[in-house]
Amino acid sequence: MSGDPGPVANAQANAVPPAPPPMPGWKVPLYIAASVLFFLTQGLGLNLAFANLTQIQGTIAATTTESAWLSAAYMAPNVSLAIALVKIRLQYGVRNFAEVSILGFVLASLLNLFVSDLHSAIVVRFLSGIAGAPLSTLGFLYMLEAFEPAKKMTIGVSLAMMNTLLAAPITRLVSPSLLDYGEWRGLYTLEMALALLVMPIIYLLPLTPPPRVKVIVLGDIFSYLLVAIGFGCLAVALSVGRLYWWLEVPWLGVVLVIAIASLTVAIVVELRRSTPLIDVRWLLRPEILHLTAILLVFRIIAAEQTSVIMTFYQNAVGLLYDQLSILYWIILAFSIIGGLICTVFMSYGFSWQIQFVALILMGVGALMDSQVTNLTRPEQMYFSQALVAAGAALFLPPSMSQGFKEAISKGPPYLVTFFVVFTFTQSIGGLIGSAFYGTLITIREKFHSAVLTERVLLTDPHVATRVSQLSSSYGKVIGDSALLKGEGLALLGAQVSREANMLAYGDAFFTAAVIAFLSLAGLSIHVFFRFVRARLADDRAEVVTSNP
Repeated sequence: MSGDPGPVANAQANAVPPAPPPMPGWKVPLYIAASVLFFLTQGLGLNLAFANLTQIQGTIAATTTESAWLSAAYMAPNVSLAIALVKIRLQYGVRNFAEVSILGFVLASLLNLFVSDLHSAIVVRFLSGIAGAPLSTLGFLYMLEAFEPAKKMTIGVSLAMMNTLLAAPITRLVSPSLLDYGEWRGLYTLEMALALLVMPIIYLLPLTPPPRVKVIVLGDIFSYLLVAIGFGCLAVALSVGRLYWWLEVPWLGVVLVIAIASLTVAIVVELRRSTPLIDVRWLLRPEILHLTAILLVFRIIAAEQTSVIMTFYQNAVGLLYDQLSILYWIILAFSIIGGLICTVFMSYGFSWQIQFVALILMGVGALMDSQVTNLTRPEQMYFSQALVAAGAALFLPPSMSQGFKEAISKGPPYLVTFFVVFTFTQSIGGLIGSAFYGTLITIREKFHSAVLTERVLLTDPHVATRVSQLSSSYGKVIGDSALLKGEGLALLGAQVSREANMLAYGDAFFTAAVIAFLSLAGLSIHVFFRFVRARLADDRAEVVTSNP
């Protein structure tokens, strides 16, 4: 007994459901608002702990390194659940899927209010990662529900992708007030309120139920567990690897080996199945590999804003979120503006042209940011971060729409495979971007620190003068000249370290700009060769027509 469905089940799975009747105009804004609320609920659940690790680690008696496990615990189950949720929804129906999802999220939000230490926080974050995964799927479904079939892959997809960008800046805007209200419990009181707010939506605004199809078989469960273990181990390694440092602790290598082994076994198993959970052969098609590369590169570039900017102002400059509120308002506003502009242009059939503009905006913004110094403050980054935010909102929808159309044209079973691509590039890709820039900053800081320290010689009159100036403030309390000089050298060393840190962040921003411009060059070459192939095909067609 293979455990795979027969030809009848396969035919049912590929059947196209009848088109639903048009939605009344007054309901469209309600479904769009419901989608926004689902995305915000899921996004705040993801970002509240991640964005406030420094502020809440004292509440749960954790060090900076230990508190990073909160993000790892959330992402470990979350990164793979979208793959399973596609088939669960097809087999058990949207209504049951939504009810169980919301109840699970409400329970997980409630448990957050009872966290008292690091261990309980890690357990609850793990459960929150499981419970939060369906909310983004529901947000996506509600946005598509609001539009007629012809607009789902343009306006619907564009607005849905825009919504995925809103939670990060909103988290930074609301966090100061929530932390003042009750630290950890203050943060998750909001999540609990949002969870209770979205619960009645599934009853008041029902989704159109697609035909139920028995698509889950025993082999799917085994394959999913292998993928979940592989993705989960990758998420853990990428979340904490930079803090423990990659080559310093042996267990990081063990985790990566488990991830590679699990995914390899999953691929072998899926290649041998007649009806696989994940169609590996389809994944290896050139156009799908090209789409995967595009989405992954986007996440790495976008991490310049979602990860590097946050750590730059918190760690290097020492500013808090309430001092960055205008910057995050600008990021939020231009994310919305970029998403709306993308919606308009996608309605007219533009695709690669939008991505072309998006890469220019993100590249120019990151290049401007690479000029950071010790005097850089948020107002110096208003324009550059507006460009990056608008570019990020413009870039993702065309790629997402292209992949979604490709999967739908092959039939519902291929949606699972597409969500493997999307989940890997967005969830794992985001972690790769954060780990990449964090590692780069650490390495470059050590490099710049070594170069600058080599030039700090007391035989240099400029250095001696600077040491004397820095130590002069201690002259009234320290009478020993040797100790006084030591204090001056310590202060100078702190300045050198701070300058090296600034140069390292500048290198990270410059790297993001280089990746964006290289991607722009790659896109230009791809479009050029596609244009040439189309012209050659037209010429051959004309020759055949003129010489029957």
